[in-house]
Amino acid sequence: MPTRGKGRAAAAARKPAPKAKAKARSRATAAPVARGGARAGGPMVLVVDDYEDAREMYAEYLLYSGFRVAEARTGVEALEKAFELLPDLILMDLSLPVMDGWEATRRLKADGRTKTIPVVALTGHALAGHSEVAQKAGCDAFVTKPCLPDALVLEVRRVLEQSRGKAKARS
Repeated sequence: MPTRGKGRAAAAARKPAPKAKAKARSRATAAPVARGGARAGGPMVLVVDDYEDAREMYAEYLLYSGFRVAEARTGVEALEKAFELLPDLILMDLSLPVMDGWEATRRLKADGRTKTIPVVALTGHALAGHSEVAQKAGCDAFVTKPCLPDALVLEVRRVLEQSRGKAKARS
């Protein structure tokens, strides 16, 4: 009959080496960068989502649709990227680590550099009332995850057109 120590040692031997895990983790969390789309002059969309697979999927589909794309994982990173890049639209997950999307949106809308950038809330919060709370935080539109990439691109285009109309009315 095996002893406890031998069982644990055997289990530990089957686990990947800590260095391999650390390398994989550092690659997965490398800072996302801006990427150009098929049309280099297309509108810039900042995709903010802490879930890497979702962020990459939306970013790739937006690129395919002719947008330029930048990515951020947290609300703090979203603020930094927004102030640096001044994107045409921000696609903001509301449940983010460090600073949530609600607070990041409030801060973006309170800052003169970014207050006119449309923010589309992209969230799994489908409960009644979340849409109104998102609007109060400053979001210009609300999309519930999961959503089809085609539907998301249509909403991004709709909000950009609406934003252009408001900008023309102001001038």
